[in-house]
Amino acid sequence: MITETIEFPNPETAIAFAGIGEAHLKLLSRQTGVTAVLRGQALMMTGQPKAVERCRQVVRSLQPLWDEGQTIGEPDILTAFHAVDTQRSDDYRDLQKNILAVTRRGESIRAKTFRQRQYINAIQSHSVTFCIGPAGTGKTFLAAVLAVKALLNDDCERILLTRPAVEAGEKLGFLPGDLQQKVDPFLRPLYDALYEFIDPEKIPDLMERGKIEVAPLAYMRGRTLKNAFVIVDEAQNTTPAQLKMVLTRLGYGSRMVVTGDITQTDLANQQDSGLVVAQRILKAVEGIAFCQLSAADVVRHPLVQRIVAAYEQYEKR
Repeated sequence: MITETIEFPNPETAIAFAGIGEAHLKLLSRQTGVTAVLRGQALMMTGQPKAVERCRQVVRSLQPLWDEGQTIGEPDILTAFHAVDTQRSDDYRDLQKNILAVTRRGESIRAKTFRQRQYINAIQSHSVTFCIGPAGTGKTFLAAVLAVKALLNDDCERILLTRPAVEAGEKLGFLPGDLQQKVDPFLRPLYDALYEFIDPEKIPDLMERGKIEVAPLAYMRGRTLKNAFVIVDEAQNTTPAQLKMVLTRLGYGSRMVVTGDITQTDLANQQDSGLVVAQRILKAVEGIAFCQLSAADVVRHPLVQRIVAAYEQYEKR
């Protein structure tokens, strides 16, 4: 048994690295078998030499984040383990350096996993990108980040966010208000992503000027979308005809991202999901990319990752 110590810049940094209830230290212990204990601003790691060295490499690989006081989450630590175990430390350093954008609160947004980076690269290099994965993997959020960035850099003339107005057990006719008020609850996740980067008070003006449009999928019929960044969210709830309709709206100078979770389809009567059908039909079409995210890419509360993993395991039976 040996003990190694890593000194953090200050006690605040050390506490932030340890996580709420020292969850990150517990994760290090589960992954390596070492005993990780925080003493002031010193992290003490005790265990077998190989395990301690593996733990030390992971903590050191995260240094660019904790040195700058950035928030560290469970996905960061798991990706660091993957990088150390597969000799991809250089790739992980590149992942940390590549900041996509900064939120209104000053938080740096970047890919937290290698598959998220592949997704971002696919969007940047393809006219149409499909991303399939469970809740919490950043499918819509990362697409919205790139869309806002494109709009602010004048790489597109407008952002169009759309999704089918379908939810489990609910119908629009039973919701109060006019049509816009009826569909707003279905589009709320898209608004939430925009609010991270654009002052909410400015969004109505941008919408009035046509710079940002948030609309249900049915509004897309008959249109040609030129010089636009289009995000189609919750695509697992489209029918094959609906998804074909919106895909064929793509005009010159436009980019489209289609996201969804094929395990959470809310279509009635066992109807085929447009996302599943599109995956079969379009996978080999040039100019279209398909990205697959998994439970390992969940960047919400750590419990979400465990919930997704448990359901995946159950559905394999």
